[in-house]
Amino acid sequence: MRPFRFATVALATAALALPLLGGSASAAPSAGPKPPPHSHASFDRLRAAAPEGFVIGTAVAGGGHHLEQDYPDPFTHDKEYRKILGREFSSVSPENQMKWDHIHPERDRYDFEQADEIVEFARKNRQVVRGHTLLWHSQNPAWLEEGDFTKAELRGILREHITTVVGRYKGRIQQWDVANEIFDDQGGLRTQDNIWIRELGPGIVADAFRWAHKADPGAKLFFNDYNVESVNAKSDAYYALVKDLLEQRVPVHGFSVQGHLSTRYGFPGDLADNLRRFDALGLETAVTELDVRMDVPAGGTPTAAQEKQQADYYRRMLQACLEVDGCNSFTIWGFTDKYSWVPVFFEGEGWATVMTDAFVRKPAYHALRDTLKDARHDDCGRDPKGPGHRKH
Repeated sequence: MRPFRFATVALATAALALPLLGGSASAAPSAGPKPPPHSHASFDRLRAAAPEGFVIGTAVAGGGHHLEQDYPDPFTHDKEYRKILGREFSSVSPENQMKWDHIHPERDRYDFEQADEIVEFARKNRQVVRGHTLLWHSQNPAWLEEGDFTKAELRGILREHITTVVGRYKGRIQQWDVANEIFDDQGGLRTQDNIWIRELGPGIVADAFRWAHKADPGAKLFFNDYNVESVNAKSDAYYALVKDLLEQRVPVHGFSVQGHLSTRYGFPGDLADNLRRFDALGLETAVTELDVRMDVPAGGTPTAAQEKQQADYYRRMLQACLEVDGCNSFTIWGFTDKYSWVPVFFEGEGWATVMTDAFVRKPAYHALRDTLKDARHDDCGRDPKGPGHRKH
């Protein structure tokens, strides 16, 4: 799953914020003595710890690989999961429920049931929503990928999809990942596996932003990708593209880094500098899909050192976002290992979220909460018109 400069988010977040109270929970490794699975104290939650104008979000588990797992749909059937989802977070992102294969399973049929339920849940829990995603090379339905369409027909299908989906949630979804993962790691456009770019050319990306903006002029429209946390060939490609599109007056409002990290690799230490260059273009920035996977034996648990390293990665990602004025949205890709996508897609890796499968808070959770509290305290003592003041 803010760069939120719009009033809706600022007001919603302000309403959620509570006074900072002293003390913090122990960051002892979750493999040791376990605290109560989850605190009910209103001040002891991520959303309450966050500075005013800053939203903390999570992906809403469901769809995708979850359909193949031996449990019912998490969002629909797991009451404890839903309670924590509502208590802890001020923003939600559908993990799979708004992707093409779920929301548009047949050419002439949409299935909005799961997406509608998430948006309504967010309304009831005073949360904002990140829509995910409109133009992507993956998780497209077979009727689209295998269909025999002319270029004009394909263009019409995409325009109708964006207009229908974005228009349905006008005023209720604050940000959209319009174009998702359109570059490869070398900075080249995905001209082979992205049906839209392959068949319609690079210009279709600009059109997607224009159509989304027309369907909901109040929504913030983002590029979103992985492996763009650092200044590298891939993020350079986005930087060049964004500059070009802005010169064409295309309504691009944000650039977001996903943040699927692994302790196998070093931390992207230039994240803040990378975000600042997009901020300097006038874009909002965000962290949208953070998790930190690690090597764990099947059925095993990580060491205290592994959990400490994971917590450090979570903390540093959040700190980098907080350092950039226009980075007002921070989303983790699921909050419990119970429903994490990581073990399904990364053999030998797991334990990637901030809570165990029993909803016990890990050191990573405490790292996020305490960092938010520190930032909130710093904001309270800062001159609102002085340097470093967060944009709302």
